[in-house]
Amino acid sequence: MAILSLQGVSKSFGALKVTDDVSFALQPGEALGIIGPNGAGKSTLFNLITGNLRPDAGAVLLDGRDVTGESPMQRCASGVGRSFQIPQPFGHLSVYENLLVAARFGGALPAAEAPGHCMDILERTGLAALADRPADALPLLNRKRLELARAMATKPRVILLDEIAGGLTDGECGELVATIRGIHAEGTAILWIEHVLHALTSVVTRLMVLNFGRMLMIGAPDEVMAAPAVREIYLGIEA
Repeated sequence: MAILSLQGVSKSFGALKVTDDVSFALQPGEALGIIGPNGAGKSTLFNLITGNLRPDAGAVLLDGRDVTGESPMQRCASGVGRSFQIPQPFGHLSVYENLLVAARFGGALPAAEAPGHCMDILERTGLAALADRPADALPLLNRKRLELARAMATKPRVILLDEIAGGLTDGECGELVATIRGIHAEGTAILWIEHVLHALTSVVTRLMVLNFGRMLMIGAPDEVMAAPAVREIYLGIEA
């Protein structure tokens, strides 16, 4: 059974249809990438999955259970974690405190378990030495790491990554991708929106292309990137 599935999900803002009859399924432990031009509806799709937006039509299912009417907190408690394209830490809190909030209130971890869990994640994401640093004092790479770490602190079974490699150097991107590979290797399912294609395709096993809110195609990364329609719409290359 799919850990996450969308069935005919649509969302409009006034006359603009930003998500148009999108259906797909994410299997347990799978890594699925999402690409598409700016304005294709990618971040809106994430907001529909996490419950920050409600669809006008269709359904969002976790483990086959309809969660379309559930709140973001309920979905987080059910195992859906996410990062944001623009990091959104609690800037006045330390790196460690940011994770502790996520673990206790997002993941509902017991008070006795949460501190050790958070320290383990800080080690895995390369943030242990910065545990006491205020979040708003971090440079971009470490703010991206913190976004990932906060999502991990909720103990997600599926994690949504929104352009987490954007703005990083090649070296920084490689470090972050290595961390994401480790998360995937442990069995966490990944849904990843990204414009840095070499980072994305080094992890995912399938790619989905969105264009004007509709799913253009889904399949193996090499097949998708070679498709004339994708090259024309996404890469700007005439077929």
